[in-house]
Amino acid sequence: MKKFFSEFKEFAMRGNVVDMAVGVIIGGAFGKIVTSLVNDVIMPGIGVLTGGANFSEFKYVLKSAVVDGTTQEVITPEVAITWGAFVQTIVDFLIIAFCIFLAIKVMNKMMRKKEEAPAEEPAPAGPTQEELLTEIRDLLKQQADKNK
Repeated sequence: MKKFFSEFKEFAMRGNVVDMAVGVIIGGAFGKIVTSLVNDVIMPGIGVLTGGANFSEFKYVLKSAVVDGTTQEVITPEVAITWGAFVQTIVDFLIIAFCIFLAIKVMNKMMRKKEEAPAEEPAPAGPTQEELLTEIRDLLKQQADKNK
């Protein structure tokens, strides 16, 4: 059992798994932003173009709801194909896909600029450890000869 948890810990702490988790979380938040954009900005405009109707409420009723005549309580709910909500989901997807396309396009452009940038010349290499030790030995030898 201990081995199982250590393997799981190793798997979960790999960089790519953590990066993927961060991507999923950011993607979820980005999805909420796009959904709000579609629901609160784009779809009302489409509703105006379609005569003021709420686009997400468009549906095809297969079977009407059964309602009790005296209490107005719904006995059997309505069965409907909510094609307006489906179209709205497609619009969400297209906007998300377009935004991701633009983000990847910008990142690729930045990567190309980075690759095309001239490489900096490496700084001249300093003396090796052996060369430094040799210099120190020689200096100590000179000091010892002066003190004699």
